[in-house]
Amino acid sequence: MKIVVIGASGTVGKSVVEELGKRHEIVTVGAASGQYRADFTDIAQVRAAFEQIGKVDAVVVAAGSLHFGPLADFTPEQFYVGLNSKLMGQVNVALVAREYLNDGGSITLTSGIVAEQPIRNGASATMVNAAVEGFVRAAAIELPRGLRINAVSPTVLAESMGSYGPFFIGFEPAAGKRVALSYARSVDGAQTGQVYRAW
Repeated sequence: MKIVVIGASGTVGKSVVEELGKRHEIVTVGAASGQYRADFTDIAQVRAAFEQIGKVDAVVVAAGSLHFGPLADFTPEQFYVGLNSKLMGQVNVALVAREYLNDGGSITLTSGIVAEQPIRNGASATMVNAAVEGFVRAAAIELPRGLRINAVSPTVLAESMGSYGPFFIGFEPAAGKRVALSYARSVDGAQTGQVYRAW
């Protein structure tokens, strides 16, 4: 299969590319790196990238920014970081991907453990990740041509503990290669409307 991975240079993305690359042709897309460039917060850039790539069999998104901070200090602008990036960026990809996926193709988005297990300073992350999962469940019943859509909900990655460890005290981290298996399950499997919990 020909698979587009958006966010391929990130911690999750690298593991996904390694896992899926064992069996499939991988096309990498990123805002600053990759075979094709696109800022997924701009649907026009997403569309332009897919116009260059052409028809594909699956799309994986492992990208998205979030702001972490105390709720008492949060501003609307800080909430919009996650809403515009991790939520609408992924929705933008899903909307465009419908037109470029072959029949029976799949879309895999990324949420996160805090959708179900909130943490301090993570109100925006919980809100956005829960919204991604809601979108996946709803979109699954409307996609045409046998297209599938799922989400992977990773816990904090072992490789990211240096950056995110202070936010996830008491959480058991998972290795990127184990998290990548959930993306493989989504891409190579047959289910739709699922949230695969990689924790």
